[in-house]
Formats: sequence, C-alpha cells, structure tokens
Amino acid sequence: MFRLGLLVCFYDDLELLDAAVAQVLLHQMIKCSHLRGFQAAVQKLKAELLDIATENQTLNETLGSLSDAVVGLTYSQLESLSPEAVHRAISTLNQVSGWTKSQVIILSAKYLAHEKVLSFYNVSQMGALLAGVSTQDFCSMDRKDLLQVLRSAVSQYVFNLSPAQKQGILSKMIEVGDTASGIVEIQGAFFKEVSLFDLRREPGFNSTVLKEKELGRSQALFLYDLLLKTTRRPEELLSAGQLVKGVTCSHIDAMSTDFFLAHFQDFQNNFALLSPYQVNCLAWKYWEVSRLSMPPFLLAALPARYLASVPASQCVPFLISLGKSWLDSLVLDSHKKTSVLRKVQQCLDDSIADEYTVDIVGNLLCHLPAAIIDRGISPRAWATALHGLRDCPDLNPEQKAAVRLKLLGQYGLPQYWTAETTKDLGPFLVLFSGDELSSIAIKFPEILLQVASKMARTLLPKEFLWAVFESVQNGSDKLPSSDPMPGCHGVTAPSSDDIFKLAEANACWALEGLRCMEEDTFIRTVELLGAVQGFSQPQLMTLKEKAIQVWDIPSYWREHHIVSLGRIALALNESELKQLDLSSIDTVASLSQQTEWTPGQAESILQGFLDDSGYHIQDLKSFHLVGLGATLCAINITEIPLIKISEFRVVVARIGTLFCSTHVLAEFKRKAEVVFGDPSEWTSSVLQELGTIAAGLTKTELRMLDKDLMPYFQPSAIKCLPDEIFKELSAEQIASLGPENAAAVTHAQRRRLSPLQLQSLQWALDGAKTHSWPDAPASAGPTRTPSSRSPAGAALSWGLWLGCPLLVLMAKILW
Repeated sequence: MFRLGLLVCFYDDLELLDAAVAQVLLHQMIKCSHLRGFQAAVQKLKAELLDIATENQTLNETLGSLSDAVVGLTYSQLESLSPEAVHRAISTLNQVSGWTKSQVIILSAKYLAHEKVLSFYNVSQMGALLAGVSTQDFCSMDRKDLLQVLRSAVSQYVFNLSPAQKQGILSKMIEVGDTASGIVEIQGAFFKEVSLFDLRREPGFNSTVLKEKELGRSQALFLYDLLLKTTRRPEELLSAGQLVKGVTCSHIDAMSTDFFLAHFQDFQNNFALLSPYQVNCLAWKYWEVSRLSMPPFLLAALPARYLASVPASQCVPFLISLGKSWLDSLVLDSHKKTSVLRKVQQCLDDSIADEYTVDIVGNLLCHLPAAIIDRGISPRAWATALHGLRDCPDLNPEQKAAVRLKLLGQYGLPQYWTAETTKDLGPFLVLFSGDELSSIAIKFPEILLQVASKMARTLLPKEFLWAVFESVQNGSDKLPSSDPMPGCHGVTAPSSDDIFKLAEANACWALEGLRCMEEDTFIRTVELLGAVQGFSQPQLMTLKEKAIQVWDIPSYWREHHIVSLGRIALALNESELKQLDLSSIDTVASLSQQTEWTPGQAESILQGFLDDSGYHIQDLKSFHLVGLGATLCAINITEIPLIKISEFRVVVARIGTLFCSTHVLAEFKRKAEVVFGDPSEWTSSVLQELGTIAAGLTKTELRMLDKDLMPYFQPSAIKCLPDEIFKELSAEQIASLGPENAAAVTHAQRRRLSPLQLQSLQWALDGAKTHSWPDAPASAGPTRTPSSRSPAGAALSWGLWLGCPLLVLMAKILW
C-alpha cells in the first residue's frame, strides 16, 4: 500500500479488506486531493472505505482513525458523536479540509460542549473547525485570549470566518478605552475590517506597523494623508505596499520631477493595488515631466488622441508594456478601448507572424478582433496563440466563433477527435454546440467531466452543461429503485455520485428527478445542491419541498439545517421563514449571504431575528448589523434613528456595501452625519468608507461637494444615485468623476443629462485632465454659475480640452 503512491486513489479491490486495512488506505488517500478532475471517483472510493473502516465498531471509537474521509459523514452521523469522541479526535479533525459549514457547526458545538469554557487553548486546537464557533461565543471570550488567538497559528483560519464573526472579534478587540493595542494586533486581510472611525482615534500608526496589514481604500486614503503630514517622508510610505492605495492626484501632482521619477517603480511594483483613477493621474504626471521615458502602457490611461504619439519605432515597447497589464482594468470605456486596440492593430499590421509576436502582445491577445484570430495569426504562431487564448477570461461571441472555426479547420468535427485531442482542447470545449459536444459526451465522458471540474468557478454555457449532464447519464450504471416513491416509477433520479460529478450541471435535472431523489441522497448532497447557481425557481421550490419531506416543517429545523440550504432557502415563503428559529445571528448571516430575497422575505427574516432573539433595534450590536446583511434594507426608516451610533459608526463600510432603497440610504446618510459631520466637511476617505450610503445625499448636498471629491465615491454609490439627483451634478463635477465612476453611470442616468454634461462624462471616461476644466457657461449645467477666471487659465483649459497647441502656447505667454 505504501508503495502505491497516487495509484492508491484508484484502488478498487475492496472485497477482502478488513477495517484496519481500510483505515490505512484512507490515511494514504489524503494525497488524492492533488488529483484534479478525479475527485468524484476519489470521493466514491473514500465513502466505500469509510463503510468498511467502521464495520463492527462505533463511530465514536473510530473517528480519529478515519483520516480526511470524515468529511463524508452525514450530519446525522456527526450528531450521533459524543463530545468526548470529538475531543479525542480533534488533532485529526482540525487538519481536515473540505468540511461543509453545517458539519463545522455540529463538530464545533460537540467540541465546545466538552470544553465548557472558551479559552485560547481550546480555540487554538480547533483549526479548520474555528468557523463553527458562534459570534456570541467569540464575544464572550476574554480579550487577552482573543489577542493570543490572533498571534497564534490558528489565526490563519480567521480569514474563513463570516463577516458577523469577524465583527464580533473586532468589537471585543477594540473595546472602549483601549482601541490602540487592539488595532495594532490585527494583521493581514482581517485589518480591512477595522472602521475608519476607529482608525481616526488611533494616533500611533507608522509605515512599519502597516506593512503586515491589508488596507481597504478608505483606510489607505486616511492613513497615507495622516502619515505624510506627521513623517513628511513620502518615499517611506510608498515603499510600504498597501499604503499606495491612498495616494491621491494632489499627492502625485505635488511630487517633484526627480522624486516622481525616482519612486515611480514603487507604483509599478504595486500596480494591481491602484485604481484606474490613480493610474490616470500617474499617466498625466509622467506625460508632463518626462513623456519621452514614459512607460508606454500609461498612454492607454490618457485620452485616446495621445496614442498618436507612439511612433512605429516604439510599437514593440508599447505592445510589451500594454500586454503585461489587463486592458479591462486599465481602460473601462468601450469607445476608448476601441481606439487603443486600433493602435495595437496598427502596430501589428493586423497580423501575428510568429511565436515571438505572440509573446510580445501578451494579454492583448484576449482583445484582438475576430478577424485577426481568423485570418491574421499565421500557422507558425497558432499553437502558441492557442495556448495564450486558454487564459482569456471573457472572449466576446465573435472571438469565440473565430477560435471555434480555426479549431474545426485544424482538427475536424469533434466526433472524429481522439482522446488526446479532446484533452488538449479542454478549455475550448465550451465554444462548441450541444450537437457537437454530444459525441464527446458519449465517447469521452470522463474527459468532459474533468474539464468541467477544472472550470467549476467559470460561468459555463448551458449547452456545455447539458453535455456534461449527458456524459454523466451515459456513464451511470445505477439501477432503478426497487421501492420508488409514489409517482416515481421509471423516473431517473440523481444519486449522490451523480450530484458530486455534475456540480453546476445539476441545474439540468428535471423537476421529477429532483422530486424523486432518495432522502439519503438529499441529506448527503444538500450543500452541493444549495451552491448551484443555475437552478430555476421551480427547481428550488422542488428542493425545498424535499427538505420539508426529509426534515419536517421549518419550525423543527436547526441551525445546521438552515445553513446547509444555500440558495434553496430562497424558495421559502414569508410564512415558512417566520417558522424558522432565527435567534442566532449566525443563522441569519448565512441567509443574508443570498442576495435574491424579495422585500417581503427580507422583512420576514429581519423581524424573525428580532422576535426570536428578543432584541429591539436599539439593542443591536455592531455584529448584529453586519450579520443581518441585505435583510437590513428591510428596516422601517423610522427605526433607523434608534440604532446606536456607537454600534453604527464601526460598521459603516459594511452597511455601505448594501443596495438598499433610496429612502433607506437617505436615512443611513443622516446617521452618517452624526459620525462624520456635515457632508460639506467630508473627505475622500469618508466618501470611500460610506459606499452606497453616499447615494443618500440630497440635491443640495451633492451640489456642494468639491469636484476633487468626485473620484472618491464608490462606483456602487454612483449607480445608486437616483436619476433626478444625479442630473443635478455640474458639468465640472461630472468631468471630475474619474474613469471608474464615469463607467458606473447607468443608461437611465445618462438619459437625464444635458449635452454639456454628457460631454463632461465622456471627458471623464476618456481620462482627460480635470484640473484644467473650463468653467461652464451659466446655461450649460443646472447647478453651477460661471466663476471668474483669468484669460491665461481659460486659454490653457480650452487648449488642453481641444488638444490645440496654439491655445496652450498662448496661455504660457499670458502667464
């Protein structure tokens, strides 16, 4: 057995195995998780070995010797375990990956039932089971124990906690009167949960302390500005990694030419952290101080006309530089992207001659038009180009059609492909029709399943999913049930093995098949089914009825039942939601992860939590507000003032991720004024922290905002601004939105804008320089009157706007 290596994953001679040998085999199969594409077969083998390993012994006796196969235990088997058995086996259980949320809840409760008190020692033993500790239990821990947890190896599992659990820990860490020591101890991505309000109360930060922390953009904006004023050492701040997120255009403009050029590498090293607006500011700065040495990819962040400055001799550096970045994150406007790609095509002369050219274009390969893919890539370059096209996240329909035709021309119809060809072309199978894929589903069902498994996180076409479904049906050797449910005679129902193999393709099951599913199959696979995004409402309704059949009416369901449902819970009507036991914020938090609740359902969940927990709105803690998630949008606006400011102010950023109604956002905005002052006093970091709450601003408040703050709205807030409010922005404010926020403007908002406002919006999309904006005539915008300006300023503004060198020269002469 020890000599088998990975071949142990395919062991199939189980008839003569005894329990001891089965346990050894299970231990050897830990390595099988490395086999991508074979997990369905591995899970099936583990389940069979698990049955053998527990023969003639109780689960309590064998739990610690079952290796990672314990993830195959059903919730009823886990519930049968004694707290003592879980305690004895914790060194095995805490290392296992692949637990479902409901399993973790049950095992954590068993373990803590034995331990009685939650201390650093017993929490440190939990490992992967940490996510099963309730938010309330975290809050009841001694603060010193929590500090030790965050410093210990188990802190790696904090990342897997729900937002409510994280906020529960934070609320304990940052207790009134001792904010500083708590904040400093928080490391990594968890630091992003610290509120802007708490950061503003902490004076002791320096760039060294922040190097180990991941920052949100509002945090970075505040901290960079604060540390720049206190240290006056921007070079130290730029080298601190995450702080680069907080560099504003005014900071960049204030840098001397020598300093900017000397430290531009810091920006380039952290390019993935920069917003499109920051990249635009960097591009303008470079253009002004040293355009001849400017990294060519930055030209894509300037208005499209600046691409003309790339001579033919600089095409290769331009393509290499641009090909190393993702164009979709650099250029957000489709018209501008077309101009950039036109320049790329011009540089390529509409063709790719060899592998060297493929390497030069890099990620630009994903944006080349269908005509180049079809006719412009030479046979010599095609193999390398095809390898590059595998990694393209989102080819358009024309590009996909061109790739498909090239493949058909090279390899012929799929019905004639060999197994080797099918494997080689795996990621491109999604480009073919259902008829073309049906032959693959019949000939090579395992290959199709492996491809689907590797692409599990990708949005797959319906035709491809049907082919995967057909391949499983073709490969299935299960017999009809000898004792089918009434009305299920002759109906093909899914087995546990089918459901595990199909993943997202489970959406192809007929309603009759789901209705006729065996109860044991549902129990073993409910969390897999609850994760399927493609289920229709009738399918979800059928699965909900199956849950009621298996678990009885919703009033009998426990937390792990509710958590395991996933999207199936969306089929619960308002009456059924009211029957659920929603006394735990962790149960509610699992429901609030779904974003498709109707207003009535959301209100039922919110009211159910208040009724079952005994809390009133004024009693809610910060972690309650976070756990309620999207259901908080169902709150009556007259009750929002009852939320305690001390709790609201530390979760503003979380509430700012919600897409609530305009009236609710407006009431939250009034609440935010108590924390951050009048909107006229808000800074860039405050606007960024508020998120969608900023969409609750009134017309008057929006008009009063300085244009330099416009880029610091979150794009989600721009989308949430009512059309009649958005149109009140001046042309100058719209021009200052920045590329990302300008791209977030909806079609409905656009329709309400004047011609000059639309021109300003296009200017923002194009990345034009905003500080040279000419004041609008009085009739151009609904909210601004013209201000006085010098002839020099006017000439420069219009010169830059029109791209007219003569006007720019006149401005310099006037100055």
